[in-house]
Amino acid sequence: MATTVLIVEDEPEIRELLNFSLTRAGFNVTEAETGELALQRLDSNLPDILIVDWMLPGMSGVELAKRLRRDELTSALPLLMLTARNEESDILKSFESGIDDYMSKPFSPKELVARIKALLRRSGAPEDDLIEASGIRIDLVSHRVTIKGVDINIGPTEYRLLELLMRNPDRVFERDQLLDRVWGRSSYIETRTVDVHVLRLRKVLKPFGLDGTVQTVRSVGYRFTPIQ
Repeated sequence: MATTVLIVEDEPEIRELLNFSLTRAGFNVTEAETGELALQRLDSNLPDILIVDWMLPGMSGVELAKRLRRDELTSALPLLMLTARNEESDILKSFESGIDDYMSKPFSPKELVARIKALLRRSGAPEDDLIEASGIRIDLVSHRVTIKGVDINIGPTEYRLLELLMRNPDRVFERDQLLDRVWGRSSYIETRTVDVHVLRLRKVLKPFGLDGTVQTVRSVGYRFTPIQ
């Protein structure tokens, strides 16, 4: 799917403007009116980037940012703070909470899109809806996988697993982390299920001599290592 942005904003008019601007720019947009709802969204679906308002009812945007940075699942998610508070002390406080960028209201939608793309580049997330490595190509919009130009039939779970691993080359994921990222934190599945789907993924890659790209790290988990 396209790059996903989670908007955490309690003002409907601003959410509507953000949704319109980002959808028009080609992003997939989800919304949450509060920090608490945002955490619920993150339990089931992890976006590529968050836009967070400071002045939220209940949990503030600063408190939400601190929560996300303490959680291993969300610690590396790019965060952009969008707020009417623009005093130097406010800006410093927001950066201390762990955000990556800061924009004051009112804001330019074009500048916001540019800032988002810059954050995605810094985080390594794809901007053009394609992931490629070792002859494997994932189209994030159509969910098509091709290997050396050949269309591949792949199950939805294997697709999500391959996408996650290829987005993070050479990073080792523990089985529990893969369960959180691929199946969702709210799912109750045994860790051995991960091993079954890794075997299925390797079976898809084996005819092309690429099953070795999905490597087992003994007593830890799995990683994707591109073939040079």
